[in-house]
Amino acid sequence: MKIGFIGMGNMAGAMIGGLLKKGLVPPQDIYGADVSEALVKSRKEEFGIVTTTDNREVVKAADYLVLAVKPQYAKEAIDGFKDELSPDTVVISIMAGKSLQWLTETIGREQKLLRCMPNTAALVGEAITAVTPNSPVTKEELEKGLEILTSFGRASVVPEKLMDAVVGVSGSSPAYVFMFIEAMADAAVEEGMPRAQAYEFAAQAVYGSAKLMLETGKHPGELKDMVCSPAGTTIAAVQVLEEAGFRGTVMDAVEEAAARSREL
Repeated sequence: MKIGFIGMGNMAGAMIGGLLKKGLVPPQDIYGADVSEALVKSRKEEFGIVTTTDNREVVKAADYLVLAVKPQYAKEAIDGFKDELSPDTVVISIMAGKSLQWLTETIGREQKLLRCMPNTAALVGEAITAVTPNSPVTKEELEKGLEILTSFGRASVVPEKLMDAVVGVSGSSPAYVFMFIEAMADAAVEEGMPRAQAYEFAAQAVYGSAKLMLETGKHPGELKDMVCSPAGTTIAAVQVLEEAGFRGTVMDAVEEAAARSREL
């Protein structure tokens, strides 16, 4: 199996790193193209993969082709290589806002497609990626696509109508979480804790809480109740968050991100 990347920015770099770390494919079977000669050179040095500035070379070699360009450059990129694209190649798009229908129309014919939405936690192998296949993709091809995507985190199949919700709840949400961590750390600094230590405590608390929920399978409300002792510190803090509309504000933020995604 040969895997190609059109665009080799941060997300592509995370995916390539994950593939190599898991040993899913050897470096000589990974091909990458980018308009930046400096990036082409650095990715080759970093990973030992085959790199080029010519998208068509990658397209001709790949069994699975990852479209990792920014959405505004997608049509230009596809127009430049679609004549070299084999009908048997499975195209994995990680571009926000580009539907299966848009991809099919831009390619100009039916193509095996996986529309995906990962998030930046891919950079540390902890992404969550939503995946929507189109009808030409076989069960085996979907399974292989999921194997590629789980090399840098988790992956789950969703209907395409939920992709905008995915953007709000996982694609954009690392930014919300970083704001939450920063705010907690700022408060700890105000209480006298050194800045670096405050960031460490806040970040580890978020990481550990998320891991606790995923590994126990418990409802987040149940886990919250376990921390809230009667007349204790946590329930006092929870009351402040509730009075400030914490949950409603988070819901509004997720919905706004989803709405913007629909506009792309």
